[in-house]
Amino acid sequence: MKIQILGTGCPKCKTLAANAEKAVKELGIEADMEKITDIKQIMAFGVMQTPALAVDGVVKSAGHLLSPEQIKKLISP
Repeated sequence: MKIQILGTGCPKCKTLAANAEKAVKELGIEADMEKITDIKQIMAFGVMQTPALAVDGVVKSAGHLLSPEQIKKLISP
């Protein structure tokens, strides 16, 4: 599984990345984490509001700061 955090490096983007890492750890699953900060790459996902979270290239959330619990629901096997 590949989890991508889309954002320009704002505080909410950093918090989303930390929450995603916590969710992965709590679930005990393996996932590659990638932070995408280039605005052109972010727009290629169709994202207009950050932070955003994508799983295996599919945007699951945009414009919201998800909690670890919310992220776990999105990435649970």
